[in-house]
Amino acid sequence: MRLCGLTGGVGMGKSTAAGFFLQQGVRVLDTDDLARQLVQPGQPALTEIQAAFGDEVLTRAGALNRHLLAQRVFASRPEREKLEAILHPRIRQAWMSQVEQWQEISCSAGVVVIPLLFETQAETHFEQIICVACSAGSQMKRLKARGWSSEQIAQRIAAQMPVAEKMSRSHHVIWTEGVLRATERQVEQIVARLR
Repeated sequence: MRLCGLTGGVGMGKSTAAGFFLQQGVRVLDTDDLARQLVQPGQPALTEIQAAFGDEVLTRAGALNRHLLAQRVFASRPEREKLEAILHPRIRQAWMSQVEQWQEISCSAGVVVIPLLFETQAETHFEQIICVACSAGSQMKRLKARGWSSEQIAQRIAAQMPVAEKMSRSHHVIWTEGVLRATERQVEQIVARLR
């Protein structure tokens, strides 16, 4: 199986690119989805997060208050590292288990979306790395459209490796400026090379 890691800067179009890989018949797993599953009520990771950050990071219904936790961890590197120590090993175990299942059923190609791929030293697990990127101006516009403040945007960008470095360390770059069809064509070209 040709296994690829897909990464890129926040708000640069990773999910859009992943959707195009899916349309091309490539297996896709997004680690952000895994992270959301791992913090559902009743999951051990949520219990650990509650113990580490206090009851205030839970809603009255016992779910994770993602907005409040994000405010805390993106404002403080030690807090962010504390959360990452709880989640990252579990996320890695979950995606590696999924990749094993793909291998057992002889999938031809698979893509694992990992926003912090290089930051978590996951690149050695992949045959090829794909970086999704756009201009800083487009990134800012997209993140503001999510309702994030300039401070929130700056904090999230600062929490990641500079996208220029991610691009230089990747085998392929998908540039997501302009129309969606241009992004789709780039995905098609990568899939053709993988096959």
